Amino acid sequence: MGERIVAFQGEHGAYSEEAIHRQFGEDTKTLPCETFAEVFAAIQRGRATHGMVPVENALAGTVFQVYELLIEHDFRVQAEHLLPITHHLLAPEGTALEDVKRVMSHPQALAQCADTLHRRGWEPVATYDTAGAARALAEHPEAHTAVIASALAGRLYGLAALDSGLEDDPGNSTRFFAIGADDAQRRDPSKTSLVFAVRHRPRALYDALGTFALRNINLTKIESRPMRGRAWQYWFYLDFEGHWRDSAAEAALVDLLRQASMVKMLGSYPAALGGPNTGGA
Repeated sequence: MGERIVAFQGEHGAYSEEAIHRQFGEDTKTLPCETFAEVFAAIQRGRATHGMVPVENALAGTVFQVYELLIEHDFRVQAEHLLPITHHLLAPEGTALEDVKRVMSHPQALAQCADTLHRRGWEPVATYDTAGAARALAEHPEAHTAVIASALAGRLYGLAALDSGLEDDPGNSTRFFAIGADDAQRRDPSKTSLVFAVRHRPRALYDALGTFALRNINLTKIESRPMRGRAWQYWFYLDFEGHWRDSAAEAALVDLLRQASMVKMLGSYPAALGGPNTGGA
């Protein structure tokens, strides 16, 4: 087997890179990409063997752009990783906390710290990446300016940590998908992710979800999202406990294919322990 190279969106020091190291080990080779689309392109072109992409945050919700890319590409989810997120306020050495007036970071990070930013009167400034904001501020310091990023980014770019735990909820965490060209090797407990659309008729969604309820399969996620280019039509993102090769799951999926207008399997993969659960959707 060749060397594993894992692509991620952002600069070195991004939370996605931290998730890579925790999932695959500290020595794993990583490939920074400017956008999520470039992560998928890197795998497609052979520059990376895998990608690590955020799909959901406990506070800010689903990263829909990643799901749209999963629909467009024929990659498989090979693992999920839950990363507790602790946001740090970083600034060049010598900056005092009381001097901070504006804070730069990725929109997701700003959203996760929205109450803190408002309470302290800091102006949020959106950038394309948390670690990228840290590197930019280290290279070109600005008065009264700090960034929200990881402790790793602070160490990499020589910024001082003025404060930590800026997230509005101490339970803040992000769910990542490790993606690749092949199906994941089975390791239970498993989880399965898919996307489907239903026909425009009464009970369409009820019947689609009923295929799982009838077989006592627990759903851990169900969410709708408008289809691009098709006004008032929707994708449904669904996760369930178990592997698609389980007999009950296979029967449910065959039934779903009859009920839905489209079904795309994203993958069955080892479930992260302590993962998000709706309590039985």
